[in-house]
Amino acid sequence: MENNWLRRPRTWVEVFVLFNLGGLAPDIFLAHSVNAFHSRAEYTPLIFSLVAPMLLLPALWALATGRLMLWRWLGFLVGGSAVLIGITGLVLHLQSQFFQQWTLASLVYAAPFAAPLAYTGLGSLLIMNRMVSDQEIEWSQWVIFFALGGFVGNFIFSITDHAQNGFYHRTEWIPVIASAVAVGFLIVPLVLKADRAFLRLSGLVMLGQVAVGALGFTFHALADWHNTGENLFLRIVHGAPIFAPTLFCDLAVLAGIGLWVLGWKHKPKKDSHRQ
Repeated sequence: MENNWLRRPRTWVEVFVLFNLGGLAPDIFLAHSVNAFHSRAEYTPLIFSLVAPMLLLPALWALATGRLMLWRWLGFLVGGSAVLIGITGLVLHLQSQFFQQWTLASLVYAAPFAAPLAYTGLGSLLIMNRMVSDQEIEWSQWVIFFALGGFVGNFIFSITDHAQNGFYHRTEWIPVIASAVAVGFLIVPLVLKADRAFLRLSGLVMLGQVAVGALGFTFHALADWHNTGENLFLRIVHGAPIFAPTLFCDLAVLAGIGLWVLGWKHKPKKDSHRQ
């Protein structure tokens, strides 16, 4: 086995993508159950989310055993497929209503147009992990960049999803504000040389995002539990998207990896006024 492969940041990203691609399967199942998988194309992301981990597990084994060529090509295969599925899903979701009416209301009430880009982000992360060495500072910046992009998507989701009921509950503004704060903090290490103090503060902000995700999951679960419907499954399918808030937790973990590697592995210089 490759020495210290478990301690390599690229291994953490591999495990992150593996679990997240697999974790999208139940979310896709619930989302497309709303219309009972009306189109056969709606089965594509579900099947992919079930198959992708089966390819990434041997890729992880190849990374551990030093078979880097196999690791690279399996990752390129899964990553490229994920990017394609994400972009195609984006177009299909927008075609469901927005492209016909071109109004803000049609965008809000259409299928969640940016949701498929989760596949594009995860696929791009896999590809980046093979093209940039985790020993380079650019690797950690790319990881932060992908987390930043995810929080931008979270900001959009939080507005469009909660706009459907006119932000009836004040708590529905929490994810909007939280994602905006996350974007503000994560953009700094990409454009400036942030010191460790700021990176620690950013890490605390990411812990706060985990709390927001857990709180949102609880609120959505309670809303579905008390919703009207024949059974709990139908209440979950047609109610608040129960898994949506967990994206805050996932992105916080990804950002945490990038922040940790940037701050403790590459050791940014301290501010000159402290020296």
